[in-house]
Amino acid sequence: MVDKKRISIVIPCYNEEESIPIFYEEICKIARRLEQAEFELLFVNDGSRDGTLEQVKKLAAQDERVKYLSFSRNFGKEAGLYAGLKYATGDYLAVMDVDLQDPPEMLLEMYDILQQREYDCVATRRVTRKGEPPLRSIFARMFYKLINRISKTEIMDGARDFRLMTRQMADAVLSMGEYNRFSKGIFGWVGFKTKWLDYVNVERAAGTTKWNFWQLLLYSIDGIVAFSTVPLSIAAVMGLFFCALALVMLVFVVVRTLIWGDPVSGWPSMICAFLAVGGAQLFCMGIIGQYLAKTFMEVKKRPIFILKETNCDKPDEKD
Repeated sequence: MVDKKRISIVIPCYNEEESIPIFYEEICKIARRLEQAEFELLFVNDGSRDGTLEQVKKLAAQDERVKYLSFSRNFGKEAGLYAGLKYATGDYLAVMDVDLQDPPEMLLEMYDILQQREYDCVATRRVTRKGEPPLRSIFARMFYKLINRISKTEIMDGARDFRLMTRQMADAVLSMGEYNRFSKGIFGWVGFKTKWLDYVNVERAAGTTKWNFWQLLLYSIDGIVAFSTVPLSIAAVMGLFFCALALVMLVFVVVRTLIWGDPVSGWPSMICAFLAVGGAQLFCMGIIGQYLAKTFMEVKKRPIFILKETNCDKPDEKD
């Protein structure tokens, strides 16, 4: 008799009490269809303020496949993903959103592809952004174009965190213990052969999104800072440009004074020049500040998350 492979599904949750029962019902349907594998459902409660933890505990009481990690406060989705991968026990590990925007039925195809041993990971990407605010969609496309131009790590346009990967790849992701995490970049940086599956955007099953425009913008800046040093080069190039411009203007002023004398006019253009140079300096200082801030957080060596409650074994106690 062939041993069943275990699939661990990591599900970060923040104020998702309405979505959890619906997600559980749908994932159980998939588990019944995928008889050749056993499932572990690992819910990560990221400091929710509603009944999320109570809902998960209720499921855990009636289904031994349900495990949970509960943080002492909200640490963010990236911390939830890291913690889930760290405590998961499966041969294959999946990352999914609880709102069902990641179609559970795709797990069937993902599992079949990995069983062929040609790929180490099967990941998903949205081919449409139907239902998203137009401004968010525009900036999202701009972000993917920008980061793929300035970073050596390829990040697929429309990529989701939803994927199924081997234990080997998950361990590689965990080996990157950085505090400032950007999982889409990390998944690409560790390498391994990835198969991409396209799908049409799906609306949330319940609840509302926890990401607004400004949070996504700051998240994209984190991704750029984490996987590219090009912005620092931009600051250096701008410095050289303004130095060259100042030299040209100095020659121009000397020549003009020798030929036409030294008229008093020119204050408006001078003020504009001061504002331009001052703005460029502040912009460059802001870029450097972002990298210094990330370095500052890394050297503190703070934990990525703090666990308050769980029904999982500690990672070093697993078989």
